[in-house]
Amino acid sequence: MSNLTHIDAAGEAHMVDVGGKAETVRIAVAEGAIRMRPDTLELIVSGNAKKGDVIGTARIAGIMAAKKTSDLIPLCHPLLISKVSVDITPDTALPGLRVQATVKIEGKTGVEMEALTAVSVACLTLYDMAKAADKGMEIIDIRLKTKSGGKSGDYIREQQAD
Repeated sequence: MSNLTHIDAAGEAHMVDVGGKAETVRIAVAEGAIRMRPDTLELIVSGNAKKGDVIGTARIAGIMAAKKTSDLIPLCHPLLISKVSVDITPDTALPGLRVQATVKIEGKTGVEMEALTAVSVACLTLYDMAKAADKGMEIIDIRLKTKSGGKSGDYIREQQAD
């Protein structure tokens, strides 16, 4: 259990002390997707969904979620995030929408959870906004794509076949 930073010597969960860490620029990128019927994708892209701007609403939800990650994940530190972007792009081959979130901070701890939370909530919002048309949508492949900064250095996810 020594490799788990949120578990102490007694095996109990605790919040990591980041007080002695150096502030560095840290960036994390996460990705995910939501698969749906082709007609549902067309409905969203055309802007004709009953609930309005599906993609714009999901983008804002993802940004808000990144800022609220410490309220949702018990041992995450509240962070002063300097940038969050959420990009949502149609993919007719899926068919569905691909979501990518980038989160940046100059701080003492990473922003991987914030990026993953942004993608997750954006995907959930896409589902919520279009569920009247397609309850069979699937949220898939949520994962960390890259991270930089901090003591552990850079991480780049190896390309894998989807």
